Amino acid sequence: MTEAAIRIDGVRKTFGPKVAVDGLSLVVPRGSLCGFIGPNGAGKTTTIRMIMSIIFPDTGSIQVLGKGSALESKDRIGYLPEERGLYKKMKVGAFLAYVAQLKGINASEASRRAASWLQRVELGGVINKRCEELSKGMQQKVQFIAAVLHEPELIILDEVFSGLDPMNRRLMRDLIDEQHRAGRTVIFSTHAMFEAEQLCDQIFMIHQGRKMLDGPLTDVLEQFDTRSLVVETQSDEGVQQLRNVEGVAEVITGTDRGADKRAVQVLLSEGENAQRVLARIASTVSVKRIEVRRVSLEEVFLEVVRRSGGGEVDERLLAGFAVSSGEGGES
Repeated sequence: MTEAAIRIDGVRKTFGPKVAVDGLSLVVPRGSLCGFIGPNGAGKTTTIRMIMSIIFPDTGSIQVLGKGSALESKDRIGYLPEERGLYKKMKVGAFLAYVAQLKGINASEASRRAASWLQRVELGGVINKRCEELSKGMQQKVQFIAAVLHEPELIILDEVFSGLDPMNRRLMRDLIDEQHRAGRTVIFSTHAMFEAEQLCDQIFMIHQGRKMLDGPLTDVLEQFDTRSLVVETQSDEGVQQLRNVEGVAEVITGTDRGADKRAVQVLLSEGENAQRVLARIASTVSVKRIEVRRVSLEEVFLEVVRRSGGGEVDERLLAGFAVSSGEGGES
């Protein structure tokens, strides 16, 4: 059995009449990079706050790093909360060194690590600036440093990409991946499916406080395989020819944004092998491009919601899955 970094059993949390988390059970394996996925209001932040013992479940239990709560493992955890908080009047270097010392790092080593990390994230010039003088994106990077400076075993990041421009989002992805490759367990919550799909090896999806699915990313995507190809033909006639290829069940037009009407989705007949059908198409139809279509996490989530009886929420959910994560409410 894989050792768990976090184990949640039958957790329920309410705020007055609102059920924020409903009967949640979850295991996050040690050493995994796990995405907590869902739209704003799904229950992600409530779950994280319970993991961190900021709030407590009404029923159920939570173990963190083999202990009864995060309070017993606090120096082994790095946490970047959704609500950002810096000591505004403190200088950046002093703030980071102070946070590291709270986690048991001696003063000289804390200062050295703070300076080194600031250089790594291209903020070496702000070490003597007050935190309040930094832009929102800069503050976000400083808080990420504060979460990892003491080299924790478990790192929890709540909407870590919020407020970052594309270049800094890429930098943040690289830093998170680096922490994962160092053997640390990393959890980050997001409503931006794109980020999770690029980074994670483990996925947990939550909607309206309930777990919809969890498991390795590859298994999740395989489970919802659309069994289809994307084909862009050389001519309009090629689109018609596709319908006559053995193993093709249906040809759907207008599915490839940014391409013309000759880019179509080809659904396979039940039991057909994608590579065999691909070869048949290539040998009988003049094509510009042909590839096996990979289902996206956004599509997986929407399909799971439909299966659970929540099909009416599709368009509203899509608004929450923008690649650039916006400022949301309780999540």
